[in-house]
Amino acid sequence: MTHFVARIVRIKKMENSTEVVSFVLSAYGNIGNIKYLYFSVLLLWYISVCVSNTILIAVVYMDRRLHEPMYLLLCHLFLNEISTSMSLYPLLLSQMFSDTHEVTLPWCFLQMFCIYTCSCVELCSLTAMAYDRYVCICYPLLYNVLMSNERVGKIILLVWIYSFVGYMFSFSFILPLTFCRNVIDKVFCDQQLVIQLACSVSPLTSISDLFFGFISVVIPFSLISVSYVKILLVCLNGCKESKQKVLTTCTPQIFSLSNIFVGGIFYYVESRFDGAYVPDEVQIISSIYLQVLQPMITPFMYGFYLPKIRQSCKRLLFDRI
Repeated sequence: MTHFVARIVRIKKMENSTEVVSFVLSAYGNIGNIKYLYFSVLLLWYISVCVSNTILIAVVYMDRRLHEPMYLLLCHLFLNEISTSMSLYPLLLSQMFSDTHEVTLPWCFLQMFCIYTCSCVELCSLTAMAYDRYVCICYPLLYNVLMSNERVGKIILLVWIYSFVGYMFSFSFILPLTFCRNVIDKVFCDQQLVIQLACSVSPLTSISDLFFGFISVVIPFSLISVSYVKILLVCLNGCKESKQKVLTTCTPQIFSLSNIFVGGIFYYVESRFDGAYVPDEVQIISSIYLQVLQPMITPFMYGFYLPKIRQSCKRLLFDRI
């Protein structure tokens, strides 16, 4: 293995020191001809994710009855699922046919930036949607005042600024790092593993990493929890029809959050514990579980579960045939 890594690593010699200019994604290994099957399955899945989310974006755009805050926030969520997939699949698919599985530092950093920014946007979008449901259910008479389409546009802009600035702060401590090793034991550029490859890491780098985890996970989950606890309290005192409405509109969001929670557990366990006794395939699946499954769950949960979107899909896709 050492000889293999030494042979495929590109190193730029500078005077008396060396500078790593590429990383090796060693989790791919030597998969032989089965790579054609993996490539076909992943490409089909990638196309399905893009098509399903794009269809729902088009449905919301074309049906004026869906030009409401809740569905505009959903449309933004669909767009982010496409962005998340685009940050993972192009490199994933291209590496299938690579003999060295090398990725240059700029491309690796770009993938990291896109994946982590989109992940933060995902949770912040679900936070905005939880707030929308909270206002709708707890303050129905003020809903049109507090959640206008114009305000939704400002919320979406705030979500992107918050996510971009939040990750940029953490990312700014990674860019200056110099690396003494270059083997990443995953199929994509993972920030935790990239930091571990650095020759030295300052305490500020670790603190900034924890800070991003706090603003991208802890704060959104806390706000979402508060929103749903208040919604639950209102439901307990509401009528049966009110409870049914809450169940219909909130179930997809709760399911999405549950899936993110499960994916977070997989990622944490896979990153923190020794995987010597776990099959390589299981480690790979657990590391990309969220990026692969969540973008497909979102359109199917919201597209087929919410009545108004389901009916609009039927009208636009079948009534015109």
